[in-house]
Amino acid sequence: MEAFTVTVTGGLLGIAMGLAIAKSVAAYAGWKTIVTLWSIALSAGVSAAVGLVFGSYPAMPAARLDPVEALRYE
Repeated sequence: MEAFTVTVTGGLLGIAMGLAIAKSVAAYAGWKTIVTLWSIALSAGVSAAVGLVFGSYPAMPAARLDPVEALRYE
């Protein structure tokens, strides 16, 4: 659940920052910037894939541990 929350939050913040930077460049440099729905969907997909891989990779070995052994401090 934590990995999902971090992934969604990071993806939304990344999309928002990308849009803000594109608008800032357009306003200050006078360049025409185009943000397509395809680029937003691609960034959301990459964010979801990275969150899924790097969220589940450490969770798989942790799920295989015996809880008593995992919590024991030597």
